[in-house]
Amino acid sequence: MRLFYRISGQIVMALVVLLAPGLSFAQDDNVLQIATFRADVTPPIGAVLCNGGVEPAQEIVDPLTARGVVLWAADGPIVLCAVDWVGIGNEAHDAWRDALAKAAGTTRERVAVHTLHQHDTPGADYTAERFLAGNGIGGAMFDVEAAVQALNHVAAAVAEAASRPERVTHLGIGMGRVEKVASNRRILGPDGQCGPARFSSCRSEELRNAPEGLIDPNVRMLSFWNEDKPLVCLSYYATHPQSHYGKGGVSWDFVGIARALRDAALPGTLHVHFNGAGGDIAAGKYNDGSPENRPVLAARLAEGMRLAWESTEKTPITASDVHWRTFPVSLPVSEAYDMLEEGKILADEAENTPRRVRAARALAWFYRMSSGHRIDLAALDVGPATVLHMPGELCIGYQLAAQEMGPGRFVCLAAYGDYAPGYICLSEAYPQGGYEPSASRVSPEVEGVLMQGMHALLQETAGE
Repeated sequence: MRLFYRISGQIVMALVVLLAPGLSFAQDDNVLQIATFRADVTPPIGAVLCNGGVEPAQEIVDPLTARGVVLWAADGPIVLCAVDWVGIGNEAHDAWRDALAKAAGTTRERVAVHTLHQHDTPGADYTAERFLAGNGIGGAMFDVEAAVQALNHVAAAVAEAASRPERVTHLGIGMGRVEKVASNRRILGPDGQCGPARFSSCRSEELRNAPEGLIDPNVRMLSFWNEDKPLVCLSYYATHPQSHYGKGGVSWDFVGIARALRDAALPGTLHVHFNGAGGDIAAGKYNDGSPENRPVLAARLAEGMRLAWESTEKTPITASDVHWRTFPVSLPVSEAYDMLEEGKILADEAENTPRRVRAARALAWFYRMSSGHRIDLAALDVGPATVLHMPGELCIGYQLAAQEMGPGRFVCLAAYGDYAPGYICLSEAYPQGGYEPSASRVSPEVEGVLMQGMHALLQETAGE
């Protein structure tokens, strides 16, 4: 545990300096207030990217950001944060939530931290790092010091934002269709089994010609306004965000480019984007992996965002219209992993480093669930809209199911919260085979656990 305490201590010491007295402020009765933040989380040259699965950072193509909002509901502050990283899991996810909660004057349970899952970016998992460090390969999954520094930057940005709240009078809701970006990666054959996967980039003309499959083609958007002034917009769209990657060029990829295009179109209005249930969704049908295709995909997503913005309808909103609820769950660990065997692989110095990293991640997840840790599913009610905040690389069926569970509500979903469970498929996908179930750290019973949680969150009406 020494590594985790050392990391946590650095965060706490940094925050002591950042948090000035008087962070709290007087709030007018029932007036909703919001503050936006943005911080740089770009890794240094040489940093490990994508959990050690690709070339380390050789150039900075795009500066990475963590961005989000602090909302002051009637019962206290809520923090939403989206990070241009591949994933934040286990004790690292706890540390992020704790640090941002302290910066905003709230509790861990009222903080949601998500990643966009670009692959030419770093991640963080302090639990897995302890397993790796204990076996002589600390830092193989991510640059620990750079990760701590990035979190300190974000906590500072949240603390600064919390000192300058703005009044919110209206909520905006919009939706736009995105054409020729998303496609389902899992293509079932006549026998009902999953054949070759259509990944983020796909050079097989046969696979690209296959149907899109099950997707959610819409980008959903919430915006917060002070009368006629837009303060921030939050968008939600489900897909893996890769166009091409793996050569050491740190990038926020096509989703980041689309977001930047919308930032430019609305100067003074921060755009915060969340990845939806994109575990089995990617651009493979429309992407052959050529670098020239990245701006094409970005323009298509940006067009969907524009349509969502232009379809926006505003409604008055107050602090009492905003509510936050959590539903803690313990997720079932996959029986496909033999933890004794994973331990042997981790300890084997002759084994290649990526395989040892995968073993550490499996052991970290098993340790967390076995120790009684629970993951918070959360729902943010904002007037007629509800946003579900979910863990892992959730597959699209969960997002579509959530939309059916909230009749009469505008339901958005942010996945890629706690990254530790990996892919979270519907139960029917596990016996069908394919890449996603084989890389999942949870068992098929996970569907029942998460569906129950989503149903409870969406059916519970605040105040009842």
